[in-house]
Amino acid sequence: MTPSLSSTASASEASAANVSPLPSWNDGATKQSILDFVRGVTTSGGPHFVKPEERIAVFDNDGTLWSESPFYFQLAFVLDRMKVLALQHPEWKDNLLYSAVLRDDLKAVAASGERGLLELATITHAGMTTEEFSKIVEDWITHARHPRFDRLYTEVIFQPMLELLAYLRANGFKTFIVSGGGVEFMRVWAEKVYGIPPEQVIGSSIVTKFEMREGIPVLTRLPQLNFMDDNVGKPVAINMHIGRRPIAAFGNSDGDLQMLQWTAGGLGSRFALLVHHTDSVREYAYEATAMGKLEVALTEAAARGWTVVDMKRDWNRVFSFESAK
Repeated sequence: MTPSLSSTASASEASAANVSPLPSWNDGATKQSILDFVRGVTTSGGPHFVKPEERIAVFDNDGTLWSESPFYFQLAFVLDRMKVLALQHPEWKDNLLYSAVLRDDLKAVAASGERGLLELATITHAGMTTEEFSKIVEDWITHARHPRFDRLYTEVIFQPMLELLAYLRANGFKTFIVSGGGVEFMRVWAEKVYGIPPEQVIGSSIVTKFEMREGIPVLTRLPQLNFMDDNVGKPVAINMHIGRRPIAAFGNSDGDLQMLQWTAGGLGSRFALLVHHTDSVREYAYEATAMGKLEVALTEAAARGWTVVDMKRDWNRVFSFESAK
């Protein structure tokens, strides 16, 4: 990891203590809704006060904390990993899906749908120990670069969301990632990038098995899906791993809908926010991609009064490497 990653998180933590919090957020109704919510749940004796131990905030990762275009960043890892492993598997050229990966036919890969992507992830993520997998991810994340921005993927992070994470933690919140991405993929770098420790990262997983190798205990990753942390899986995972219903949830797609519904449906003061990608100049503008869409959740947000971030309007800076507007 580069020093700039941890320094970015530290800078965000420091900004939370400023007189004017959330500096990358433009003044307006969106920013004010966050400030009002936090003020309400942290004002001792107030009608909306929430005890610190109950201040749980959950964040989706792809498209919410970092960019997800032109494809999920973990998919970029999968594609790169496939090409490395292909040297040991000449027979892959006869498989339609695998050969599509090897010739960079992303349309064909996307057309394989969730089933195809799960197959690719299983092949590239299994057959090794957890320590071996973490080392492979760490090596990749320190050199792989985003195709448009020519930055490390861990630099294509939304600066306003880093500030929000820091602001919440400065006000007694415990922040969690709840993502459809692989849990052990994210745990390698999440603490350095977001300030979120491994035990507060929840994601999809494959089966692992304990075994002894030459007298050394290891966990081996098997080519079998254990849990898919998306859609209806997210509230189930929250209940299983956290044991408390969050009071704040942040997402960007229909895959986050049930997490936001579960959070907003509790008693007392609640906050739900969707990041709407509307800035094609500084990032991307879309409501649907080959990987996901924002349709049902956007309609529900309007009906239920959830906060929706218009990236173009509400953020004066998208990434830390750009100047504020």
